[in-house]
Amino acid sequence: MKLHRNLCEAVVLALQAIFNQKQYADKVLEKLLKSNPKWGARDRAFIAENTYEIVRWWRKLLFLANETYDEHDSNYENSVFWQVLGVHLLLQYKNVPTWQEWQNLSLKEIEQKVANIRERAVLYAIPDWLDELGEQELGKDAWEKELKALNTPAEVVLRANTLKISAFQLQKLLQEQKIETKFTPHSPDALILTARQNIFQNPLFKQGYFEIQDVGSQAIAHFLRVQAGERIVDACAGAGGKTLHLASIMQNKGRIIAMDTEEWKLAELKKRAKRNGVNIVETRLIESNKTIKRLANSADKLLLDVPCSGLGVLRRNPDAKWKLSEKFIAEVQEKQKQILQQYSQMLKKGGFLVYATCSILPSENEKQVNNFLMQNKNFRLLESKHLLPSEYGFDGFFMALLEKTS
Repeated sequence: MKLHRNLCEAVVLALQAIFNQKQYADKVLEKLLKSNPKWGARDRAFIAENTYEIVRWWRKLLFLANETYDEHDSNYENSVFWQVLGVHLLLQYKNVPTWQEWQNLSLKEIEQKVANIRERAVLYAIPDWLDELGEQELGKDAWEKELKALNTPAEVVLRANTLKISAFQLQKLLQEQKIETKFTPHSPDALILTARQNIFQNPLFKQGYFEIQDVGSQAIAHFLRVQAGERIVDACAGAGGKTLHLASIMQNKGRIIAMDTEEWKLAELKKRAKRNGVNIVETRLIESNKTIKRLANSADKLLLDVPCSGLGVLRRNPDAKWKLSEKFIAEVQEKQKQILQQYSQMLKKGGFLVYATCSILPSENEKQVNNFLMQNKNFRLLESKHLLPSEYGFDGFFMALLEKTS
């Protein structure tokens, strides 16, 4: 593998923005790849894949590069990024060019260090506090299993928009473009790309034939048991991945009120709904608790896909583990509690509510549901489900289906 200096410089640039300027990896790469239209598909793949893998294994690679990891102060010198990149590429390709930055690297020494790692937080590349929290909540063995799974790169999963096409028909159309996909027993509408590529430029995407949505995320809309013609409230809709899936299950019949506290997300949802041929969605910005009160006892079904730590989707967003903090997790748990308590009033008697997170921590999942049920005797739990990355190979999610009995 011949390494090109300009591509390595691009990776270093991306890492600086992610770690020193605290920017999100996906946004950094999007901007960087747009900045140089001359890069071909292989160049872009090299930059994106190596950036993500270095972010994923950051703490371990720092250790192997003899650099110090400090979870409270992450302002690194330029030379640190070069060292870490050199170690990563050396482990991958077994040799690297003798550029000035990499003259002191020795594959033998690095491999020796790999064999001698004993500390779990270094081995799986996570902050100490997060390692302690994970073990405390899940137990040592279960936590290690999840860490292993969460360090595996996520596959690209498509969801066929069944308002326009079936998953089987979509697979055939993609095959005609030499894009291979496979089915999964975990979701009827899902297709998994066998080779990673940028699918957003594909004409089939632009025509609204599919969305990018992980298998775990697809399970949530089905879990709500929606029917065509019902009135649904999706109260933490964001940019609307689950909203659109609900609309397709409902055959575009009925009404979905998609709510969020961020106006730009709802604007994005409107664009996506238009592309998907969905016209039963009405967006509403949550400006205060009054927005919620106006909808009291009005929904047949209510989806609360609440803000969370995002620990279940670290495979997809590996930079999140370096940006998270104990303070943030405590704050988000308080927010979950408030949302469940306040927003549940929008549900009719006899209606169903799904509480969902993309976390694997019991404190964000069943503990929140149990606390809510203890305080609200007019709700009962019908079913709950854990989707653990270690067990089924996709993102981690939790969902609980509750019924309002009176």
